[in-house]
Amino acid sequence: GGDHTITYPILQAVAEKHGPVGLVHVDAHTDTGDIALGEKIYHGTPFRRCVEEGLLDCGRVVQIGVRGSSYDPDPYKYCRDQGFRVVPAEECWKKSLVPLMGEVRRQMGDKPVYLSFDIDGLDPAYAPGTGTPEIAGLTPAQALEIIRGCKGLNIVGCDLVEVAPMYDVSGNTALLGANLLFEMLCVLPGVKTM
Repeated sequence: GGDHTITYPILQAVAEKHGPVGLVHVDAHTDTGDIALGEKIYHGTPFRRCVEEGLLDCGRVVQIGVRGSSYDPDPYKYCRDQGFRVVPAEECWKKSLVPLMGEVRRQMGDKPVYLSFDIDGLDPAYAPGTGTPEIAGLTPAQALEIIRGCKGLNIVGCDLVEVAPMYDVSGNTALLGANLLFEMLCVLPGVKTM
């Protein structure tokens, strides 16, 4: 997809059919800002708009890999105040995320879940082709653990956003993004894999 703004109208449509959904959100940023340059809708605000419209089941929202610069001394306060589980990148360093995803599966239960993956959740050493890179991110192996860890969930939609070809000189970001999207297709309900 494009930037993370696209997830907002997608979740409006998903919630119209399924009601408020759980969310597995992989990103360097929470994307719960309120206003930027006088605008309420931009790639840093989609999940705040979703909360305001009741599109998310906030007790079933987990944000994984968040880190980076902030304009706020407590950048995760809004998310935690809504009931989101925030897993900062430093809690993911140097370890498998299989145990975390076991916890996430229990948290999500059998109700509808949406998976939203911002490529900047990964470290720019692996995915430099994005508009807001942040150091010290997730590895591709951890990305696979997260996505594969969603198998068995009632996934009603997913996206991968923020790949910016003009910054992707090597093409590695596009390759990684395409492979992660393939992995997402493989964990959708009813998909049979070998």
